[in-house]
Amino acid sequence: MLSSRNRFHGHGSLRFVHANGSIVRSRFFVCKYSTNPRRRTPRVAVVVSKKIVKSAVKRNRIRRRLYEAIRLELPKVREQSDIVFIVVSAEVLTASSPDLVSAVGQAFNQAGLYNQAA
Repeated sequence: MLSSRNRFHGHGSLRFVHANGSIVRSRFFVCKYSTNPRRRTPRVAVVVSKKIVKSAVKRNRIRRRLYEAIRLELPKVREQSDIVFIVVSAEVLTASSPDLVSAVGQAFNQAGLYNQAA
């Protein structure tokens, strides 16, 4: 689980990222990101639609698995980033943890969200 300071609170910021963010695509998810100069820590959200997985239990499991993969990569991500992962495949349920971590890392790398020193 991500700490409270790394999560979104309210829908206004999420709407801003959805409307104005840039996109990176993966086989598991779409990563939308934008820069927020007023932040000191990166914020992350994971969105799993009922269209992708009907069961709430499975949607929550997907969310927890992705949050864990993100948590492992988050110390390398630069501050002032707002990031939203939109799951597009139910394959996240059966994918191995190293695959998820590498997919998240590749998305961060393609988006240029890593610190220069990382």
